[in-house]
Amino acid sequence: MGIAERQAFDAAGKSTGHERQARAGHRWRGVHRLEPLEPSRDRQRRDRAGQLLPRHPENLDDDVRFVEADVLDDELPTDVDAVFHLAALSSRQMLEEHPRQGARVNIEGFVNVVEQAMDDSCDTFVYASTSSIYGSQEEPCTEEMPVEASTGYDASMMGRERYAEYYSDFHDLTLAGMRFFSVYQGYGGNEEHKGEYANTIAQFADAIADGESPVLWGDGSQTRDFTHVDDIVRGLELAAEEELDGVYNLGVGDPYTFNEMVDMINEELGTDIDPVYEPVPLDNYVYHTHADPAKFKQATGWEPEVGFEEGVSRVCAAYEQTEDEQERERLRE
Repeated sequence: MGIAERQAFDAAGKSTGHERQARAGHRWRGVHRLEPLEPSRDRQRRDRAGQLLPRHPENLDDDVRFVEADVLDDELPTDVDAVFHLAALSSRQMLEEHPRQGARVNIEGFVNVVEQAMDDSCDTFVYASTSSIYGSQEEPCTEEMPVEASTGYDASMMGRERYAEYYSDFHDLTLAGMRFFSVYQGYGGNEEHKGEYANTIAQFADAIADGESPVLWGDGSQTRDFTHVDDIVRGLELAAEEELDGVYNLGVGDPYTFNEMVDMINEELGTDIDPVYEPVPLDNYVYHTHADPAKFKQATGWEPEVGFEEGVSRVCAAYEQTEDEQERERLRE
C-alpha cells in the first residue's frame, strides 16, 4: 500500500519567531508535499488561489487532516505510519539573518519531531537535507564525497544528518535524508510567498514576464541541477515506501547554466529580454551543482519525469494563462 493511501505526517511546521519571510520560507517544502496526496475537489479554485498555504485549508480533500503547528511544539500528530520532515529555514540568507532561530528550527525542531515519532512507535522517517553541503562541483556528486559547512544553513542540515545517523544506529529507526538539488515549481505554483528566497527560475521568469531584466551574478555560466517539485515528491514517497535509511541525492543529474535558463524562458514567453550581469558578492558562492542520483535510483527505481524544458514551460504557463485571460477580458469590453 502506497504512502498516499496510508497515514503520513508532513512536518511543515512554522517558525517560533514573528518574522514573516522566515516563517513562510521554511513552510514551503511541506506545502508542496500535500498536493499529490489530495487531488483537489475543485482544482480550478486551487489554481485561482495560487498557493496551498495554511490560510487555504479548504483546498484539501475531506479525508486529509490539516494541522498548523510548530516543529518545536510538544504535541505533534506523529502517531502515523511515516513522517515527512520538510520544515526548515531553507536558505543561506535566512540563517545569516536568524542564526539562532535557524538552529532551533532546523536542528532542535528535527530532533523534537523524531523523538515524538519514536514515542508514537513510528519508525519510518524521511527528511529534507541539502546538496549545498557538497559546495561548488561540476562533476556529478555522490553521497560518499566529502561535505562541508560553508554556511550556517549547511551546518544545520549536516546536524540533521548526524542526528539521523545516531537515531538509526541506536534507536532502530529508518531515516532517509534527501539531499535536494535546486527544487523549483514557479510563482504560478507555491513559490511566490518565498519572494527573494524562491528558486532562480521562479524569480527570473517573473521578472521577464514583467518586462524586466533578471539580474545574474557573474557571467551567467554557473549551473544548477534543477529538479521539479513533482519529481521530488515522488522521490519522497518512494523513500518512505522502501523504508530507506541513510542519505540520498535527489536530483536529475543534468545541469543547465543560468544563461540557458534565461534563453528558455524568453523562448517560452515570446520575449527577448537580456539579463543584467553583476559581480558575485559572496566569497563562497556555489557556481555549480550536479547530482549523481544513481544510489537512489538503484534503491527505488526512481527516474525524473519532468525534463527541464518541460519544467520551464510549466513555470511560464501561469504568465501565458494570465495573458490569455487579459485578452478575453479586453474582448468582452
